[in-house]
Amino acid sequence: MPERSRDARHGGRTVRFAPRIDALLNRYTGADVFRLEPDTIGVAGPDQMDALLRSRPANAEERPTFKPVRARRVSRTDASTYMQAVSSDVRTALRRPLETDVDLTGSWPQVPHAYLRDLVFGRERLRFRVLVDRRLELTPKLTWSAVTSGAALLGRPGRQVPLSKLASLVLDSATFEDRRYAMYLYRRVAAPVCFTVAALVTNAVWLGAPFDDALPNRHIIHEALRLLPPSWNILRVASPEFPAVDERIGAHDDILLLPLLSHRDPKLWDDPETFLPERWNDLDPDTHPGYLPFGHADERCWGRHMVLPLAERLLDLVRRDGLTVRPDQTVATVELDGLMEVSDVRVTHGRTRSPVAA
Repeated sequence: MPERSRDARHGGRTVRFAPRIDALLNRYTGADVFRLEPDTIGVAGPDQMDALLRSRPANAEERPTFKPVRARRVSRTDASTYMQAVSSDVRTALRRPLETDVDLTGSWPQVPHAYLRDLVFGRERLRFRVLVDRRLELTPKLTWSAVTSGAALLGRPGRQVPLSKLASLVLDSATFEDRRYAMYLYRRVAAPVCFTVAALVTNAVWLGAPFDDALPNRHIIHEALRLLPPSWNILRVASPEFPAVDERIGAHDDILLLPLLSHRDPKLWDDPETFLPERWNDLDPDTHPGYLPFGHADERCWGRHMVLPLAERLLDLVRRDGLTVRPDQTVATVELDGLMEVSDVRVTHGRTRSPVAA
């Protein structure tokens, strides 16, 4: 299998991609519009991606967080309510001082996921906390089973005040059906925050740790999002607006927009395969062509303003405690299963604790 994304400045660590992702990178990096399947067009050109995403807004099925729950439509009001609730819970967590006794060594991204779960939802009752567990990703049936059993057995806590506003939304439900719906949405908005931040910071640690003290956290994050964006593709189902944007797209073609490719396009980036956080001294992540780690400017991912500060907090701990990848690990794998993340990165103490970069 070909190897890509080698960072010689940090021990020659290599990312080994799943075969289908590797094939995408090898065949289509630098291309703009190309056919992937008989009914699917791939798009990686910045102008084409911009025009297609502007041509119509995403529909409910294309927004994974708020697609229907067992045929029950998620209203705009519900979507806004749950987003505001989890945002409030994250802000509350971020106001706490950095922990002095936390141990983040071990296998990543499992370790940072557990840290983030406990940071934001750690004092929650078990039936809520389990909804943020990584193991529920194994199968949708397991998730639905946890939601249904939790909704059936969850009673009101009396005078106990729940930690999170998300939990309050569940506890305020009047019926079992409403409570099950609310618990499913709890999972939909809470778990992705932990998954995404854990994946992002794991990718950053693999690509660059230990980091130069002069590098701002935000530059490290932007560069990790460029080379290994957890949300690496955007699906839009066939729509009459798309052939009008590009004649290579047929009336019945779905389109798969691929920031993974545009983030490595040599026409858009200097030395595109190399991890260079300092490039962001002179680049604007909100306007640079083809850079879409949180989607298009017209409809940015709702979690962006939670993911970035949580990732910075986690990086603060990594840098303070001198964490890095174990020297004997030089290869890590990216599987084709949901978010793009390097798996089983073995993190250890690399040097004496030091102050984090400003």
